Amino acid sequence: MTNLLQSSPIVLQQSISQKNMTTKKEIENMDACPAEGLLKLLSGKWKPQIFRLAVEGPIRFNSLLRQIEGSNKQSIATALKELEEQGILEKVVVKQKPLHIEYNLTERGKSLVSVFRQLENLS
Repeated sequence: MTNLLQSSPIVLQQSISQKNMTTKKEIENMDACPAEGLLKLLSGKWKPQIFRLAVEGPIRFNSLLRQIEGSNKQSIATALKELEEQGILEKVVVKQKPLHIEYNLTERGKSLVSVFRQLENLS
């Protein structure tokens, strides 16, 4: 069974967070189906909304709380952390007064924008 998993072109890495008991999946090879890979990366509470706002430009934590109706600090913080761990967002400390943190799309995140827009057009 181990040989079967190692020979597969898609390698799934799972890690279980003891704190919130969520399962995170990262797909190494998204060339097979970009839409499926994007859906798996953005599965989770508030992730699609955060990604959509990040496409428009840099985002800040407090602005996300105001813009995403029904969200709370813990769920937004968790989603941001997971998107950062997946390499979709990068955290940037802006050292202008007042000191603040912004989240921007990484190159990987930017590469998913066209797939995201196609999925948006389907709905």
